[in-house]
Amino acid sequence: MPSRLVTYTAGGVAVAALAGVGVFFALQERESAAAMCNAGTVAGDMGGPFELVSETGETVTSADVITEPALIYFGYTFCPDVCPLDTVRNAEAVEILSERGMSVKPSFVSIDPARDTPEVVDDFTAKLHPDMLGLTGSDEQVRAASQAYRTYFKRHDDDDDEYYLVDHTTFTYLVMPGD
Repeated sequence: MPSRLVTYTAGGVAVAALAGVGVFFALQERESAAAMCNAGTVAGDMGGPFELVSETGETVTSADVITEPALIYFGYTFCPDVCPLDTVRNAEAVEILSERGMSVKPSFVSIDPARDTPEVVDDFTAKLHPDMLGLTGSDEQVRAASQAYRTYFKRHDDDDDEYYLVDHTTFTYLVMPGD
């Protein structure tokens, strides 16, 4: 009987040791994954230079737009639900930060350049916040800016061309000058 107990005990110690090694490596992997998240490397680089058309009709670059901390949102003015709520939330966040002595520039980038002309985007942003900058552009300009920020959008090809919807991500980015 003692030899059996020793065998079980030795086996148990071996299993525990292997489990401990497994836990050690699992924790190492978890720490490694957390380090990647903290370093901002999980999703890779987001954001980057862009060239769009402002609500006044002038061509602007990301360097022209991001002169201070900025909230950037990609959406469209005909959006029936999410975009109005998100942009109002962003405008409210800008007001709260302003009350605390922090300046943040709200920006809206249209992913629907076919309908969202500079005038349409200007009307939309003017109703939300006096400092909100509306941006649009050609299909190529909008797609390039969207890809830089890793957003998704796809126009529905419905029979009724006038009232089509656009599927899209609903992220707000806090961007610092020089990022």
